[in-house]
Amino acid sequence: MAERRTRSRIKPRWTPYFFIAPFFLLFGVFFGLPTLRSLQMSFTTERGVDTSATFAGLDNYRTLISDPNFYTGLFNTTYYALGSILLIVPLALSLALLLRTRGLLLREFFRLSFFLPNAISGIVVAIVFRLVFDQEYGLLNNWLLAPLGLPKLAWLSDPHLIMPSIIILGIWQYTGLNALYFMVGLQNRDPGLHEAATVDGANAWQRFRYITLPLLRPTMVFVITFAIIGSYQLFAQPVALVGDNGGPGRAGYTLTMFLYQTAFTNLDLGYGAAIGYAITLIIIALSVLQMWAQGFFRKEAS
Repeated sequence: MAERRTRSRIKPRWTPYFFIAPFFLLFGVFFGLPTLRSLQMSFTTERGVDTSATFAGLDNYRTLISDPNFYTGLFNTTYYALGSILLIVPLALSLALLLRTRGLLLREFFRLSFFLPNAISGIVVAIVFRLVFDQEYGLLNNWLLAPLGLPKLAWLSDPHLIMPSIIILGIWQYTGLNALYFMVGLQNRDPGLHEAATVDGANAWQRFRYITLPLLRPTMVFVITFAIIGSYQLFAQPVALVGDNGGPGRAGYTLTMFLYQTAFTNLDLGYGAAIGYAITLIIIALSVLQMWAQGFFRKEAS
């Protein structure tokens, strides 16, 4: 009897681990092992799937530092990241505030309409936007610039306009999703704070500046972090718009294009793995930097 009681007390301790074990097992097989394998591969010279790997130490990373393709991709990707963050985030916040306006006609319809672009595949969006950016028959030139008397622009042929075109596509596709995040953050604020500030004489700008923005800081950190991650993983849209070489002057050449060409076109798997880890380190560094700039860690420490 005593032994049965002991077993009955011990057995339930393992039950939770039994139920969560499949997740960790699958996570280890499909994420942990590939991650470790690619890390090991980044220290080798491995060309093609049937070739033997040779340990190269840090040679791939040294080559990466002196590779001009890396800096071209880094510049263009950072250009897109800055453009998307400085334009999409303020637009999304403004849209969220507008959609929470009481008495707004067809508010639910607008919420659904602004979110729908995110439900469409990025490659499909890019193919549609090739028509929008077309110099002769495109929507922008004929419906927006021509009525204003402005000349037609070569959106996808002029190196100076390629990255702005990709940013415009990103604004159309992701502003609604980020507005949804901000709307969730706005729903969690205490309305009593605004009422108290109104009683104290604060105007609309002061209530936004000193109450709404500080309360939205966790949402802002979340949105900007995901914007950084998405920007440095940009691939399908520029490839569909200007091709995998980045178009004229390689103005649309991103870091993920550099990785794709190295690993899957040239079959230089070791160097491609090193590029992948460089992109990961850049994303982590920028994410931590923006969290620090917004005081995220100071709040956690206090």
